[in-house]
Amino acid sequence: MVDLAPVERRGRRERVAVVVGELTSPPYLAFGLLLLVTVRNAESWQQALTWGAVAALFASLLPLVVLLHRVRRGVVADRDVRRREQRPALLVMATVSVLVGVGLLVALDAPRELLALLGAMTAGLLVALGISMVWKISIHVAVAAGTVAILALLYGPLLLLGLLVVVLVAWSRLVLTHHTRAQVIVGALVGLLVAGGVYPALLGGATS
Repeated sequence: MVDLAPVERRGRRERVAVVVGELTSPPYLAFGLLLLVTVRNAESWQQALTWGAVAALFASLLPLVVLLHRVRRGVVADRDVRRREQRPALLVMATVSVLVGVGLLVALDAPRELLALLGAMTAGLLVALGISMVWKISIHVAVAAGTVAILALLYGPLLLLGLLVVVLVAWSRLVLTHHTRAQVIVGALVGLLVAGGVYPALLGGATS
């Protein structure tokens, strides 16, 4: 059964795990990474504002709003979407939303790094969708791992120290019994391999 016990009734370890999960929620990580790449490539505040608004709206904010709306209506059990059968529809919606954002950003002559990031996000969503049809992985861990992979590609291998955060995220999912060890391990591998492979491929193998 899904544990819907209020946070205040949980122990200290569980409360810490909840906070970790909230701070590393996939929409938040996606939002931060999109803004970072946008500012990194923009030549003016107008460009940063335009590209950042479009990217954040379609790749982070809109999927989050739809998720919260479905939770409020009772269509989805909780914000973490712990029931596997409820995940595919949300993943399809998020994929379509990101693709719409990509189309708009291409029309706005957005930088290649930003488009490559959105391409990697789309690939990750499609892989997660395929897996979710038959099994459940930790999307929290997958997004955290993918974020670390892209940061390392952008700023150097020292950023792979961020994998310690991925371990922390995996720990939080296990403590809250949202996932098994296999599910967090596969989530981490999916995030690292998809982001680490698709992103540089879309950039032609190099980052600026």
